[in-house]
Amino acid sequence: MAESRRRLRSSTVVLGGMGVLAAALSACGSDPDRRCVDRDSYDYLNGYKVVADRNCTSSSAGSAGRAGASRTDADWYYDADVSNGYADHGTFSRSEAVDRGGFGCSGSGSGGG
Repeated sequence: MAESRRRLRSSTVVLGGMGVLAAALSACGSDPDRRCVDRDSYDYLNGYKVVADRNCTSSSAGSAGRAGASRTDADWYYDADVSNGYADHGTFSRSEAVDRGGFGCSGSGSGGG
């Protein structure tokens, strides 16, 4: 009886450990938080102005996409602090944002921007 109880505890520990490992690996592979910002709109106090995502997803990145529409130098800005329509303390490098990610990820944790 004691041996079967020990096996149950051992398998529970193994399964629990696998769950922690899976969570760590999936957290490292997930996409970082991102905002589409106008690179030309930087304000020292606020950061970059957040613009519509369509400005970053269009095939002609950097323009509003329609003839006669105002042009925007838009790009994805990762892991930023967002407040009042502005994003700051992030990075334009997706790989840097992933490297400084959450639990289980390697990286120095340095800021960008």
